[in-house]
Amino acid sequence: MRQFLLTTEGDRFMRDGKPFRILSGALHYFRVVPEYWEDRLRKFKACGLNTVETYVPWNLHEPKPGVYNFFGMLDIHKFIEIATSLDLDVIVRPGPYICAEWEFGGFPGWLLKDRNLRLRCMDQAYLGHVDRYFERLTQEFVDLQCSRGGRVIAVQVENEYGSYGTDQNYLQWMEDCLRRHGVDVLLFTSDGPQDDMLQGGTLPHLLKTANFGSNATEAFKKLREYQPEGPLMCMEFWVGWFDHWGLKHNRRDATDAAQALDEILSNDASVNVYMMHGGSNFGFCNGANKFETYTPTVSSYDYDAPLDEQGNPTLKFEKFREVFAKHGAEVGPIPERSSGVAFGMAKTLQSAPLLDQLDKISTPVLSGAPLSMEDVDQSFGFILYETQIFGPRPESKIFLQDVRDRAWVYVDGVLLGVVERNEPQVGIPVTISESSAKLQVLVENLGRTNYGPELYDRKGVTHGIRLGLQFLHTWKNYPLPLEDLSAVEWGGATADGTPRLYRAEIEVDAPADCFLRINDGHHGVVWLNGFNLGRYWEIGPQKTLYVPAPLLKPGLNTIEFFETESKAVPSVEFLAEAILG
Repeated sequence: MRQFLLTTEGDRFMRDGKPFRILSGALHYFRVVPEYWEDRLRKFKACGLNTVETYVPWNLHEPKPGVYNFFGMLDIHKFIEIATSLDLDVIVRPGPYICAEWEFGGFPGWLLKDRNLRLRCMDQAYLGHVDRYFERLTQEFVDLQCSRGGRVIAVQVENEYGSYGTDQNYLQWMEDCLRRHGVDVLLFTSDGPQDDMLQGGTLPHLLKTANFGSNATEAFKKLREYQPEGPLMCMEFWVGWFDHWGLKHNRRDATDAAQALDEILSNDASVNVYMMHGGSNFGFCNGANKFETYTPTVSSYDYDAPLDEQGNPTLKFEKFREVFAKHGAEVGPIPERSSGVAFGMAKTLQSAPLLDQLDKISTPVLSGAPLSMEDVDQSFGFILYETQIFGPRPESKIFLQDVRDRAWVYVDGVLLGVVERNEPQVGIPVTISESSAKLQVLVENLGRTNYGPELYDRKGVTHGIRLGLQFLHTWKNYPLPLEDLSAVEWGGATADGTPRLYRAEIEVDAPADCFLRINDGHHGVVWLNGFNLGRYWEIGPQKTLYVPAPLLKPGLNTIEFFETESKAVPSVEFLAEAILG
């Protein structure tokens, strides 16, 4: 069996005894429906790329401890096989932490149930979980390594660790863990081109790569201070950026990005275009940033990439193709753009008030104080807290201590107020004139922090609920991951400002790509034929959700959506083009 091992010799990569330059692009298989993997990868080759790079999301592959999923959109083995069939090499970045603007940086939420566990260091409980997961994960790709006749040429140790910690023993353990579970190809680390990151994020004997979006000459100069000999590579060449709810849509000029790419290649360096094709944060999988304020990421991961969210080549694609060709890459014809189809309006047929459906779609967990999502073994979605307030009480205020991330407060079914994580907690006024009243607090996980010092981002109300200075006790905690709505009892399509589930239908003759918009909706989540497309929010910038054709079916299609507070019956519209802001 012929082996195409990737090695280093002096300042070059070597393949099959010959100098080799990695021209790679990032595509995350878990952000793209599998029916489109081959199409996207063929477009990589047309742009001149010879490699595809992917992260691996632990939270989706091990949704519960010891329970694994490597099927459908998570079939990494099949993804690598498709790349191999197209004569593309593969770089795997397995984490366990991946950042990637992904929920909790790829960590599974259940890690946070153990309040003594410490992430990304020599904590034995944490390492035990990582070791078990890597033992199973590596089974999906070790037989596809170039050392065994496959096309996986390199694997990353951890991810941008220098921007988080300094535990060299942990990095050594991570390297040993990969080797122990059969990874025998080239290992590398990647970090920003800064002293602190390059000091804390790697090991002396590992290949070091850098992540940046411009000023390649200066970045490589800094990398050379820590790696005097070895091939230069930008492991993440940031060609665009991601969007946050309530902020502007990010764009980067195509000419500027192409000039930055040319500077990388003119330094005789290798590159991984991040992102070459971003895809979508389907479901509840978007991450968030938390520095001065908490800013959740939108559902689109278009990233202003050379291939847009629908997989169409952009002006940036064309300019990158010219740069790659200039530096000797073999390019193909520019792929034709595919058009979306405007299927029009779907008829909103039914609705159901969430507060009336709790016992049909959830089983409450009883507790003295409110529990976090992690305490009730929930990773995504919403959670509702319910208790009785005994009266009479003169006007007082309800306080939610450390709400993560957005909460709606109801007394006897009446909305009293919305509490935002970023806003000062001034309390919600309430008067209890009767002997008792039902207090319900609905909380949404808008995405766990994926980068920075606030990774320990438990969701729900994490430090209690008070009436004045008095903590309230004896709670029902309703987990609402909203994974199964089959038990919902539907009624007429109405709206009253309280959270409601809606159901709509549309007939489609021939499925095609399109973009879904909720009209007259404020904020919520959409499912198409049971598949969670992601969130919508009137604050933007994103106004549509991408619908790949394989999610539709000929004939009748069902749309279900959860609207948190609209006072008008929302409608569903299928458009031909995206509106990202």
